[in-house]
Amino acid sequence: MHIANCPSCGAPVEFKSAASIFAVCEYCRSTLVRHDRELENIGRMAELLEDASPVRLGTEGRYRGVHFAVIGRIQLRYGQGVWNEWHLLFDDQRSGWLSDAGGQYVVSFAKWTDEPLPAFDDLQVEQTLLLDGRPYIVTNLESATCVAGEGELPFKIGAGYAAPVADLRAGAAFATIDYSDAGNGRPPLVFLGEAVAFEDLAFANLRDGAAQPPQKKIEARVLRCPSCGAPLNLHAASIETAACGSCTAIVAVADDRPGILLESQGTPKDQPALALGSKGKLRGAEYEVIGFLRRRTLVEGVEYAWREYLLLGPEGDFRWLTEYNGHWNFVTTLNASLGGGTSTVVHYQGSAFQHFQSAKAEVDFVLGEFYWQVTRGDVAEVADYVAPPRVLSRERTATEVSWSLGEYLEPEEVGAAFKPKVALPPRIGIGANQPSRHEEAHRKVCRMFWRFAVAAVVIQLGTWLIAPNKTLLQQHLPLAAAAAEEPMTTGEFRVGSTSNLTVRNRTNLTNTWVELTLTLVDKDTGQAYGATREISYYEGIDGGESWSEGSRDDEVVFKKVPPGTYYLTVDADLPTDRPAAASGTLEVVRDAPVWSNLLLAIVFLVLFPIYTRWRWASFEVRRWADSDHPKISSSGDDDD
Repeated sequence: MHIANCPSCGAPVEFKSAASIFAVCEYCRSTLVRHDRELENIGRMAELLEDASPVRLGTEGRYRGVHFAVIGRIQLRYGQGVWNEWHLLFDDQRSGWLSDAGGQYVVSFAKWTDEPLPAFDDLQVEQTLLLDGRPYIVTNLESATCVAGEGELPFKIGAGYAAPVADLRAGAAFATIDYSDAGNGRPPLVFLGEAVAFEDLAFANLRDGAAQPPQKKIEARVLRCPSCGAPLNLHAASIETAACGSCTAIVAVADDRPGILLESQGTPKDQPALALGSKGKLRGAEYEVIGFLRRRTLVEGVEYAWREYLLLGPEGDFRWLTEYNGHWNFVTTLNASLGGGTSTVVHYQGSAFQHFQSAKAEVDFVLGEFYWQVTRGDVAEVADYVAPPRVLSRERTATEVSWSLGEYLEPEEVGAAFKPKVALPPRIGIGANQPSRHEEAHRKVCRMFWRFAVAAVVIQLGTWLIAPNKTLLQQHLPLAAAAAEEPMTTGEFRVGSTSNLTVRNRTNLTNTWVELTLTLVDKDTGQAYGATREISYYEGIDGGESWSEGSRDDEVVFKKVPPGTYYLTVDADLPTDRPAAASGTLEVVRDAPVWSNLLLAIVFLVLFPIYTRWRWASFEVRRWADSDHPKISSSGDDDD
């Protein structure tokens, strides 16, 4: 550590890092440049803007097991507000940065890269760049401006200092290319790192002295609309835009100096179903409705409009409620990039999200307050990917691409949470990510089908194992002789108890047929049971390929035959033009398992999953009807 005195006020100024050449006196805010052991005062540093960051100079933490301390800060302004770059000094003497924007944190380190880098003006959102041997996607382009700095820093800054920066992502990996000092042969600075959860940094000595995220105090501030003088109530320090509820003017409210972005929006086409100021509890947290957007897209001249409600959480966090045709989604903005804009499938959290629709969305009406500068006429390319009940939405402008995750809400849940004074819009059709009750019903029926099918197989096998399955008679059957003479009579066989008798006929037929008239006769009583069966079998070669049809074998079952002594008479009928020496074997089996019963049971059971699958498929056809990938229509209508 090097300590010197401020040449302006004499207060001690500490340089904890040997790499620091610039510092701001915490007493008089003089801007000091270090020359060996002397300090040069080059002017007074501008004041920092108030923000809600829990981090401060002196905050400590751990990253990947290494302790660090916060020794400096640069505060920058960009299109959506301000963010902080905290200068970190690690115990292993590395110097790093903690980016703190809207409650999202990224730890990064300066990295020299051999890959050629394009000029800032040549970059495009979703362009792929190779950094340190890894492909990154450009997600944000900002021409930021330095507001002020504090503590010690490795380079000189000042208010108004221009900082064109590009943010890039590769999964959880994060990169920033800083063009603020590029040019005249100097390459831009590259910083590589990753997004990190607040709790993973094990912070200590935060603003309130706690080791956990401080409870953000949401103190409303009131400004006057510069157009009509009506009060503008702002709920958070990060609010950048407010739309006056009296004259509908859209006002930029940064730094408490309101400026008109749009004089008037005219008469809105839709009134919000959830009034601004409405409070409700969703998914275990209390939220207040502070903003309302109506957005629209035109498809073949037809307008499709939906509504978005900005929610403010208890700790200053933001969520969204979106509504289209009475279908609601609870939406969270993601701190991640999930790929380019041409993907048909996006994978996230173990699920495959299918592309549903892409369009250009235009802001049609604005009411309330927002954490970025928004005005009527703003246009963005949007794409939705669905994996019911969730939907991933990609939104792209010329300077930024962002992703959000929505989860389907039943209208009753929204109504119970916010208790609106007007009826919520009626639900029309199928929502893009509306969960299908038919899907779960189909899964339940399939599970039941397999249980019953297995039970049927087990019963059949058990019957087969315990059934007598006893052969009572087996006899050669000269079919040609039986056809030319009187009906043939078989030998006698004894049936000891009431039984099912299976008569099997196995023949050597080839390219012919035979009709058998079988009569089962009780020798003692003369009781007879008859059956007629036709057996045919044909085969040949056609075009060099063998074919066959029919079967040489057949069987018939005589059910519940009482005890007694029996014989069979067989009358065969063969085609007269085929005097082939057709023959066969006749076999009588007592209580043989009937496998056709199992087949019939399976056929009956399978009808249920076929029906529920049809219902589910019909639902999916309706879901995808208005998408970019409509499915083939199925007959019949289906309910929700």
